[in-house]
Amino acid sequence: MNPKTRHYVDIILVLIQKDLKVRYKNTFFGYLWSVGHPLAFAVVFYIAFKVVVRIQVDDYVLFLISGLFPWQWFNNSLNAAPGILLSNASIIKKVNFSKELLPVTLVLQDMIHFIFSIPVIVFFLLFYGKTPSLSWVYGIPILLVIHFLMTCGACFIISSANLFFRDLERLTTIVMTLMFYFTPIIYPESMVPDRLKHFLALNPLAHLMINWRNMFVYGRVDPVFFGISFAYSVVIFIVGYMAYRKLSWRFAEVL
Repeated sequence: MNPKTRHYVDIILVLIQKDLKVRYKNTFFGYLWSVGHPLAFAVVFYIAFKVVVRIQVDDYVLFLISGLFPWQWFNNSLNAAPGILLSNASIIKKVNFSKELLPVTLVLQDMIHFIFSIPVIVFFLLFYGKTPSLSWVYGIPILLVIHFLMTCGACFIISSANLFFRDLERLTTIVMTLMFYFTPIIYPESMVPDRLKHFLALNPLAHLMINWRNMFVYGRVDPVFFGISFAYSVVIFIVGYMAYRKLSWRFAEVL
């Protein structure tokens, strides 16, 4: 590892440690809250859609958490993105370092939480009489990279644009709520009417979440879905990074 790379890694590790200490300071359950949040939503959606509406999906709790856990990673990162530069304004003004490491650290931190939630999915797999598939060996690393690039690119855009348009924080919350229901997470893509299915291709998150769920629940890896998700992630990352670099020279004056 060359000195410059090691320098970046050291900064990222320090920032992750700082953020984790702040997040779990004076909390008794600590990390369990990050797992408990999607599980609580899974209970609510199970009662609403399996008990009341009686949606026809087998092993619905497993179906839910296999989509909710990946979604939580994306959702948490994007909802925190508007404030990531503002909350580190003192560091940005006083320390000379690559500012893009702040959004990267945010996404990596939420990725770590997601990875630590995978054992919960394994538990429910075993509960329903299933076992992890061999496709996890290569599927998880590939999807982690795709998910990271897509989330990081979106965070670059939001974190930098929010400095000039402070309403973006509230707008992000609204958009993420809408995206949740427009993405096949609490319902299978097969329930989407045929006349609307072409809209799934316009949703960058749709194929990514379907990829995660199909791999976790069914051990199925679709190369076409992987390709679509990867193409979206690369485009979003490049556009996000370019937007970030274009605006970064004005950060100090607006913070």
